[in-house]
Amino acid sequence: MTVHFPFQNSYAALPDSFFARVAPTPVAAPRLIKLNRPLALQLGLDPDLLETAEGAEILAGKRVPDGADPIAMAYAGHQFGQFVPQLGDGRAILLGEVIDKDGVRRDIQLKGSGPTPFSRRGDGRAALGPVLREYIVSEAMFALGIPTTRSLAAVVTGEHVVRETALPGAVLTRIASSHIRVGTFQFFAVRRHTDAIRQLADHVIARHYPELVGTERPYHALLAGVVARQADLVARWLLVGFIHGVMNTDNCSISGETIDYGPCAFMDSYDPAQVFSSIDEMGRYAYANQPRIALWNLTRLAECLLPLFSDEQEKAIAEAQDILGAFSDQFSAAYQAGLRKKVGLLTERDGDEALIQDLLDAMAKNGADFTLTFRKLGDAAADDAADVRAQFMEPAAFDEWAGRWRARLAAEPQSASERRAAMHAVNPAFIPRNHRVEAVIQAAMRDNGYAPFEELVKVLAKPFDDQPEFAAYADPPLPDQRVLQTFCGT
Repeated sequence: MTVHFPFQNSYAALPDSFFARVAPTPVAAPRLIKLNRPLALQLGLDPDLLETAEGAEILAGKRVPDGADPIAMAYAGHQFGQFVPQLGDGRAILLGEVIDKDGVRRDIQLKGSGPTPFSRRGDGRAALGPVLREYIVSEAMFALGIPTTRSLAAVVTGEHVVRETALPGAVLTRIASSHIRVGTFQFFAVRRHTDAIRQLADHVIARHYPELVGTERPYHALLAGVVARQADLVARWLLVGFIHGVMNTDNCSISGETIDYGPCAFMDSYDPAQVFSSIDEMGRYAYANQPRIALWNLTRLAECLLPLFSDEQEKAIAEAQDILGAFSDQFSAAYQAGLRKKVGLLTERDGDEALIQDLLDAMAKNGADFTLTFRKLGDAAADDAADVRAQFMEPAAFDEWAGRWRARLAAEPQSASERRAAMHAVNPAFIPRNHRVEAVIQAAMRDNGYAPFEELVKVLAKPFDDQPEFAAYADPPLPDQRVLQTFCGT
């Protein structure tokens, strides 16, 4: 029985300037490492067939399934603040779109499937390490409730790719609401192709913001919608200690999903200035800079949309600035609401923001683990403060803050046990800690050992459960296990 994909290809129906038609490059000996069976079912695909040899060939790009219309999407982008007028999918090919069980249109893209016209002298391939990293982290983000692209499958190709050394080749099948980015709009804006910008905006509205179809000012509303989604997304990142690492405009999704897990990382010890990416030498995309950079990226989107706002440039700029002006309050509202939940406050009172900031300051000064401090704070809310005190180099710093915190909790309506349960529901015990991800990658690279990968994926699928049999996965790294830099892997 043949693997069937019920493809619909709305993006491939746009003008040829939006993409290049290109088929994946066949590989030697594809072998399936991991299939995300629940996601396959959600997409209306047969997981049993995808796990066959034919399925592995499709997921590796060796065989193009019926109904696919393979394309590499065109886009531009600011990379670390420097504009590049043509980037595009240099190692990814969009096979097509399917409508999932919830009626949502989803892209199916092969990442690492060979060169395209946008490869810029690259080989279009991916190494095993970055594929495993994206699978682990994107699925962990999904389990944490954060909007994200997802991973359907990881396949080894039977070939090597050459980076600093020869590495096993692999392909990731990525699923997204779409792969349209701020950089997609920039591609046409720099060329002054206003008609293409309008076509792209109309496509985005129909696909991601259908409630705006037929409204009086749909393009203004589109910008407002993207601003709101990005404000909420970045707030969610900060609430779990996530650092994207490469917030270029070509990595900023119009749908509001987290996209492109390159040198991403989760913090261990809390540090607002934390940077892991080996290529972010100036700290542009540090943890605490992410809201500011999101607004910078959104401002670049607004510049692209100006011709659709008004023929009078000054009027268009003023209207765009008014929309962008909402970002700060939207981000702050989402972030502060999330922080209140993390410390067990269900109501809002004057002084809450300062109280929580005092905790963050004490955490930064005392090298407290971000994830464990908040997780153990739930236990402290039920009068067991020993574990959370242990996160601080000087436990007295926590004790001083905890006295004020407990006084504030006394004004809350819920019981200690109810509060603990509510806090544990928003404060994960398990995140994809960098040293764990690296250990999994090394095991796979060293001896094709995928059992550690499988176990880590299993643990991270239930981040808010205690999982006592896997308690060690919650531990921060020992000094000799710390990962100080992460790499893009391209």
